[in-house]
Amino acid sequence: MDTDEKNTAGDTVTALSAKRYAVAPGYRVNVRSGPSTQYPVVRVLPLDATVAIHCQKNGEWISGPYGTTRIWDNIAPGEYISDAYVRTGSDGFVAPRCA
Repeated sequence: MDTDEKNTAGDTVTALSAKRYAVAPGYRVNVRSGPSTQYPVVRVLPLDATVAIHCQKNGEWISGPYGTTRIWDNIAPGEYISDAYVRTGSDGFVAPRCA
């Protein structure tokens, strides 16, 4: 059963058993409280991390190992990383948009 939760950024996130995606090898990616480098870093992912993407939203344009994108992935309540560092196999959205 799906459940909706509000994360600390105020986004509605549907809790599903989300697929996990690999973060680019050799990168320790900053996790931010919102979809931009203007938001504070809340933690740093370890090398060889995988993440579940709960929802996605547009934010600041970022260039990384998987291209240039403005898509940001919500990986936990109040935690975002640029999709440019996540191997999703797509240049577009692979999860629902964050409300």
